[in-house]
Amino acid sequence: MFNDLITSKSRVRLLNVFLLEPSAMYHVRELVRRTHEEINAVRRELGFLEKKGILTKEPRANRVYYFLSKSYPFYFDLLVMGAKTLGLGAEIFKNKAKLGKIKYAMFSGKFARRLKKESDEVDLLIVGTVVLPELAALIRNEERRLSTEINYTAMSEEEFEFRKKKRDPFIYRILSSSRVMLIGDEESMLS
Repeated sequence: MFNDLITSKSRVRLLNVFLLEPSAMYHVRELVRRTHEEINAVRRELGFLEKKGILTKEPRANRVYYFLSKSYPFYFDLLVMGAKTLGLGAEIFKNKAKLGKIKYAMFSGKFARRLKKESDEVDLLIVGTVVLPELAALIRNEERRLSTEINYTAMSEEEFEFRKKKRDPFIYRILSSSRVMLIGDEESMLS
């Protein structure tokens, strides 16, 4: 996605690092290792992103750390794009045909932003005819990458509509929370 909008490969790689872990801080040398870019290219792009307000830098001891700026006007929009184009979101899009016939797929807002959640909160809801072994494999890979458990729920359209109509507390809690839609129309899902 970012490759379509941004012509600098170094900038795309840097943004990908920051959006995979939105709350993390990175030192220049660590960013060089993660992006496999030359240090001068990384420094140039960090300067550009800082000047635009996307990144903030903070000196600590004898190092300077960079992190996403929450005051950037499009901060949350960047997080949504990151959730859709990196990690599990990208894998769901890439493997959509293998996953079955999906009508709706959504991340919780907390999952997309990598915020701490309650143990019973759902990170991913998928509605449709879902091939569960394929979905479980994608989830396991992302759990290994994030070193955390991902709570997900898959259900048929009929079950979803029935539970929504009955105002099931489980579904109501998911639908009343913030979310990032991966597949499907949010308005039709809520109506």
